[in-house]
Amino acid sequence: MVIDHPIFLESIRFIRSHLEANDLNYLEKKVLERLVHTSGDFSVQNLVNFSEGACHNGLQALKNGAPILTDTDMAAAAIKSMAENTTRNKVFAARKWFEKNNHTKLTKTAYGLSEGWKELSAINSGSDSPIVVIGSSPTALTYLIDILENAKVLPSLIVGMPVGFIGVEKSKNKLISTDLPRIVLNSTRGGAAMAAAAVNALLRETI
Repeated sequence: MVIDHPIFLESIRFIRSHLEANDLNYLEKKVLERLVHTSGDFSVQNLVNFSEGACHNGLQALKNGAPILTDTDMAAAAIKSMAENTTRNKVFAARKWFEKNNHTKLTKTAYGLSEGWKELSAINSGSDSPIVVIGSSPTALTYLIDILENAKVLPSLIVGMPVGFIGVEKSKNKLISTDLPRIVLNSTRGGAAMAAAAVNALLRETI
């Protein structure tokens, strides 16, 4: 059970009262509020990009027990606490598969995330297909999209929020150009905390 601190609740009320008018649906607004809260920056409301039905897909997958696969230990840790207090979805980080990396053309994270996806999607292949959360590595996001082009199983949701300057916007634009269910933070901004916040907003709605 999640018990919110009064300061957090006051912060959310403040954020809600200062957001610009938008046409986001209920779940998208919840995600946006968490992103603004995590970043302390109202400008992210102009950067977040939702594919149609992405938040609904993610919420239903969480309720169905979908595993959550992240590119970093930091994002995994940030999500795990909320998951344990709500739907108890299992959370995995790409590091679990690092030691198997013999693919010299890939970064460790790209390899680990892709191997994690292959393993988890073989087990969870229906309405509980994995949710993939990327808050650091643009190469992991790009390679994941590549391997999904001919995949029979697709993620229930991809949170695409790698951060940095080299290849980051390119990887996000590649995700946006697909039909995959996604939440993307445009520009060079992102990070593990932001990516985790998007998932945690949806986990809160499972209560």
